[in-house]
Amino acid sequence: MDKKINDNILTQREHETLILLTKGFCNKKIADELCVSIHTVKAHIESVYNKFGTHNKVEAVIFAIKSGILKIDEI
Repeated sequence: MDKKINDNILTQREHETLILLTKGFCNKKIADELCVSIHTVKAHIESVYNKFGTHNKVEAVIFAIKSGILKIDEI
């Protein structure tokens, strides 16, 4: 996970989705919170994985924190 990431690599929705993932929200709860479909949430999560080069939620969250993309006070 030593890939360099631009701070603006995530869209606003991807960032919001990542914050909710970090808080432990399931896909359904994220969808409800953001007023989107579960399909859209899954697409956002998959996009985050692709941009980060990660394969699951834990890896994505750890990468985001270590890279400074997520700040502790956002969680």
